[in-house]
Amino acid sequence: MQVNRVAVVVADRVSPFELGVACEVFGTDRSADGMDGWEFAVCSPGGEPVRSWSGFDLGGLAGLDFADSADLLVVPTCEPRSAEPPRPVLEVLRAAADRGAWVAGFCAGVFSLGYAGLLDGRRCTVHWVYEREFRARFPAAEVDPSALYVDDGGVLTSAGTVAAVDLCLHLVRRLRGVAAANALARRMVAAPHRAGGQAQFVEAPVPEGSAPEDAMIAEVLEWIERRLDQPVSVAELARRCGLRERTFLRRFTAATGSTPHRWLTERRLDRAQALLEAGTLSVEDIAVACGYASAAALRHQFTRLRGTSPSAYRRAFAQVTPLTE
Repeated sequence: MQVNRVAVVVADRVSPFELGVACEVFGTDRSADGMDGWEFAVCSPGGEPVRSWSGFDLGGLAGLDFADSADLLVVPTCEPRSAEPPRPVLEVLRAAADRGAWVAGFCAGVFSLGYAGLLDGRRCTVHWVYEREFRARFPAAEVDPSALYVDDGGVLTSAGTVAAVDLCLHLVRRLRGVAAANALARRMVAAPHRAGGQAQFVEAPVPEGSAPEDAMIAEVLEWIERRLDQPVSVAELARRCGLRERTFLRRFTAATGSTPHRWLTERRLDRAQALLEAGTLSVEDIAVACGYASAAALRHQFTRLRGTSPSAYRRAFAQVTPLTE
C-alpha cells in the first residue's frame, strides 16, 4: 500500500511521549538523510486545542478532515486511558478502516481501536498492565499481551510507551525499506529492530552481580551476525558460552526476549531485505548469503514473516535494477 499522508488523531490529555514519537518519525523532515517524508498533521475533533497530561497545551492542530483522507492514522494514549474516545474519533477510525487505510494504536490508544470495532477477530497487543481490562472489554480480539507490537492486515497495535518506537520503525521498514529504517534508528539512537514478537518485559542482559558468562550472550550475538550464511546450532552456541544448553536457552531468552531460532531467523531476513534492496544479487544468491539451503526456503520464510515475496519486496524497494531475477 502507498502511504503518503499520515494523521495522528488525538483527544484531550494526550501522552506527550507517544505523540512525540509519531511526530519524530513521520512529521520530521528527513530529506537530508535521503528519506522521503510524508504529508503529516496532528488532528483533533474540530481542530480544537488539546492538553497534554504533562500540563501543557497543544494548539494549531488540524481538523479530522485531514484524517479523513489519510493513508495511515496513529492513535496515541489519551486520558482517561481506557475510556471510549469521542464519537468523531471513532467515526474517523471506522471510515479509515473501511477505505483500506492503515490504523495504528500506541499503548492504551489500542482501546480506541477496540471501541471502533477494528480488533474483533484480529491479533493485537496492549500494555501488559491493561491486559485484563482489555480482554474484558473486547473479548473478540485475539490478544498477545507479551508482544511488543502486532501488525495484522493494516491494523497495528503496540504495547507500553517505548514500543511505539518499535512499531514506527516497523512501519518505516514496510514503507521505505530496511536501509531507511536503520538510518532513522541511528539518528534516533534507537535499537534498529526489536521484532514484534519480542517480549514486552525481559530481564536485564547483564544483571548486577551476574556471572561472567551472562556477558557472553552479547558476544555470541555479534558472532552470529558475522556468520549468518552458515549453519548455527544451539549446542554450538552453548559451547561458545561455556554453558549447558538449557542454561544457555534460559539466559538467551532472558537477554533478548526471543528464542535463538526466532532471533536468527529475524536477523537472516533482515539481511535478505538489505540485499534485496541493493538489487544486485539473485534470490538464489541471497538465500545462500543468508544461510538458507535454497531460494524456496528463503521465499517460504520471507513470505510467512514479511507478508510478501522476496521478488515483490525487491520490486518495491530495490535501489538499482537487479542484475538477475
